[in-house]
Amino acid sequence: MQGAPVIEISGLTVKRDEVVVLSLDSFTLEDREVLVLIGPNGAGKTTLLQTILRLIPAHSGSILFKSRDALSIEQPHAYRRHFGMVFQEPLLFNTRVYDNIVSGLRIRGMPAAEMKRRAEEEMKRFGIAHLADRLSRTLSGGEAQRTSLARAFAVRPEVLLLDEPFASLDNPTRESITADLERAIRDTGTSMIMATHDRDEALRIADRLAVMQDGRIIQTGPPGEIMERPASEFVAGFVGTETILSGTVNEVLEGTFVVLVQGKRVELAGEARKGERITFCVRPETIVLSKGDMEQVSARNRFRGTVTRITALRPYSRVHVDCGFPLIAWITPHSVQELLLAEGVDIEASFKATAIHVIRRDAG
Repeated sequence: MQGAPVIEISGLTVKRDEVVVLSLDSFTLEDREVLVLIGPNGAGKTTLLQTILRLIPAHSGSILFKSRDALSIEQPHAYRRHFGMVFQEPLLFNTRVYDNIVSGLRIRGMPAAEMKRRAEEEMKRFGIAHLADRLSRTLSGGEAQRTSLARAFAVRPEVLLLDEPFASLDNPTRESITADLERAIRDTGTSMIMATHDRDEALRIADRLAVMQDGRIIQTGPPGEIMERPASEFVAGFVGTETILSGTVNEVLEGTFVVLVQGKRVELAGEARKGERITFCVRPETIVLSKGDMEQVSARNRFRGTVTRITALRPYSRVHVDCGFPLIAWITPHSVQELLLAEGVDIEASFKATAIHVIRRDAG
């Protein structure tokens, strides 16, 4: 990322009926950055997008757009022309696909020949050139959302705001449109903020994630960093770390320490004080399930357990194991068959001391 932020927010609060629904100490969007807001429904994602676009008023704070105070601009409509917006519902006009795509260009007074060139370029980009003369009401959900994206890109926005744009689409359609959106962002260098509650979608497209809860951003960073080092139990659970355990430090070793979890010894890399209460998490893909001699396993943490549940999650299977405490591992369906796993089957579970992330209470 280079230069000053495209959007810079400080001390922003938004209220509804005197209740604070959004409170941000700071927030930035860098030039050409794809930032994804992720969090459950009601976390404040849509409110943040609407506030940036000045569709709802801020109670306090500042929003700078390219170093200019966005909240003091007297003509919000002129300010909004710097943005493209795509909602969960496509919100198309009841006219042809072509007319929808050029609608923003007509408002800007663009010559007809240039409008036609822009429209053809965006229809080709999103695979809807053959739909140019179709009425919007005859489109499928995926076709309508492709039209909405083409319309947004046609005006060459400096920032694209997307609010759960693919939430109502089936998985194959979502995968295809997301791939086209990724290419469009890469080809045009458009800065983008997208709100979603879909973890996989966020991890796929984001340069940076901002995890939201109760109107606040509680952690930001590259996807890998948030996945591997969540700042709180909420973040850990939301990004797919399903094994979250607590215990008391029983022994301090050289470079590692031992935590007692329901009477079982778990060794973690790092430093801690004896008697300290520790919460930690283990990502499901780092847990290895096996049968046979546990002494042949190199991982420090090795436990015998019983499979309590198996859930198919393409392309993985989620395996719940009771080791005296619960573990959840992700393994391939082939491994499930190879290990002859089923509910009630005994299994060995192992994970390395370095695979564990400690959640410090003052970090959440």
